[in-house]
Amino acid sequence: MKVTSVFTKNILAFQDNARYIVNQGGTSSSKTYSILQLLILIAARKKGLHISVVSESLPHLKRGALRDFTNILNAEGLYSDTIHNKSNNTFTIGESTIEFFSADVSSKLRGARRDILFINECNNITYSSFQELAIRTKLCTFLDYNPVSEFWVHTELLNDTTRKIEFIKSTYRNNELLDKNILADIESRKERDPNWWKVYGEGEIGNLQGVIFNNYKIVTYVPESPKQIIGIDFGFSNDPTSVVLITYSDGELYWDELCYNTHMTNADIARLIVSDDNLKKCVCVCDSAEPKSIHELQLAGVRAIPAEKGADSVRSGIDTLLQQRINITQRSVNIIKEFRNYRWKVDKEGKSLNVPVDFWNHCIDAGRYASVYLLSKTTNKVKNKVHVLK
Repeated sequence: MKVTSVFTKNILAFQDNARYIVNQGGTSSSKTYSILQLLILIAARKKGLHISVVSESLPHLKRGALRDFTNILNAEGLYSDTIHNKSNNTFTIGESTIEFFSADVSSKLRGARRDILFINECNNITYSSFQELAIRTKLCTFLDYNPVSEFWVHTELLNDTTRKIEFIKSTYRNNELLDKNILADIESRKERDPNWWKVYGEGEIGNLQGVIFNNYKIVTYVPESPKQIIGIDFGFSNDPTSVVLITYSDGELYWDELCYNTHMTNADIARLIVSDDNLKKCVCVCDSAEPKSIHELQLAGVRAIPAEKGADSVRSGIDTLLQQRINITQRSVNIIKEFRNYRWKVDKEGKSLNVPVDFWNHCIDAGRYASVYLLSKTTNKVKNKVHVLK
């Protein structure tokens, strides 16, 4: 098993019987991956343990910790269908069990006890949820997060002098296995956004001053409506391609993430859309900076059109979105992350410049293109029928 120095620090803290092992770190520091590696090792070497891995939602787990966990098992030749109960999201490692569940299921928070707990991206769950989980954990709790801003770990947990707490701070520099291209991409962002660099480059507590959107909520369904449209923001190697489905119903917008991947060709994008009978009926409003890509999508049967852009189209589009009620589906983990981080630029005195920072905006740009176009064409409300997302 190839490990980083972050893994070593966590195993030493566990062997030292720390009650809480807090991992604060920047992007690509290997904190989540290292903790999952350690949990596999502990489960294999100790008999009869019950280990829980928890995050804010099941979609968040599936696209993050659960996928990493499965990748680790595959890399070590340990994965098989016989050890994985897919319906319950549990794994049997040796004579121990590792389960994955979300913090938004209250019965799970107050359910059975466990030996070890790992709360992934714990800044996205409430302090009361943490307490419900922690009091039912016998041996040790691991926590990890990007320090976007100060929260209960800093104000409550780290001030608890009655428990043995190990604090581990890491950055991409602590990940000795990091791909050189990813390393170069991280360092290329150093001068572009000081707050991003502070949080995701240096692993220090950031400042969420100037967050743009507070007019949204997270939902588990999208009402059926004939008023649907797709937004596309093109990317490839470093930046992801983002495809967002926008639905307008009863005066509100619903955003649903369809794609957020790097190395997507235009053929891949077209295949995603035309393979679905409902999606291929939608107009797709695309980043107008790539007319060739739009033309290729059109040739592939996609109803692609360029977004209208002007001198102040970004600010104008943001203003339009700020006047709406926006609902984001729970499975849209990258849209949610962008809405939590998208901010106005500030000057040295902290005064807003009314210009958005050019980060955390791939999904937002795609959704903005589509939402502005859809709202400009919408005049009547439609009746709702609710269907649950799978």
